[in-house]
Amino acid sequence: MKVGVLLPTFEVGPKRAFAAAARASATGFDGVFAYDHLWPMGSPQRPALAPFPVLASVGARYPSLCLGPLVARVGLVSTDHLVSAFRTLEALAPQRVLAAIGTGDRLSTPENVAYGVPELDAAARRQLLGETARALVPIMSVWIGAGAPATNALAREVGATVNLWNASVASVREAAQDGPVSWAGPAPASEVTSRLLDDLASAGATWAVFGDGVDADVVAGWRSAN
Repeated sequence: MKVGVLLPTFEVGPKRAFAAAARASATGFDGVFAYDHLWPMGSPQRPALAPFPVLASVGARYPSLCLGPLVARVGLVSTDHLVSAFRTLEALAPQRVLAAIGTGDRLSTPENVAYGVPELDAAARRQLLGETARALVPIMSVWIGAGAPATNALAREVGATVNLWNASVASVREAAQDGPVSWAGPAPASEVTSRLLDDLASAGATWAVFGDGVDADVVAGWRSAN
């Protein structure tokens, strides 16, 4: 199982994100990820860096790291624009891009409203998700954020990895019976990080991606032992 970390991108500038990427590269993480939000959930007064420019800069600096948004939300931009962003990142970091995409949910609605982005129903967003995934699957690894059964079925249909957010180990094990699954969630307490990594690996997760603040030394120790 590979291990990644979310970069701190809810900032005015990229200084902390670049420092976190340097730490991730030095301590043996396999990849770094960035949120795709117009502001942190529930905090419209706070800043947010666009994920693709940050990831491109990190990819150029640290050639050992895989890169991806977590997740790029369809409908914020056109499908052609989103696919082009992934293809550009792939050109800059060949075979290191994880195209993690999702439909978003009601928690993302205020962002759309504030910026005048059309609000689409779940079926329309899922259609965009399918179009985006099918365009990217021949080029790079695709993850689809788990959600409604129809969304999960779409992921399996197109050959994408199902990404579970803060799911239980039992849920990971169940999802892994149907195909590849990755896990992402908040940074756990240092004393439980190694055990959680063991459990997720045993359950069949292909990746574990932690929020900013995970104890990099604990992860490095786990990687050395595994």
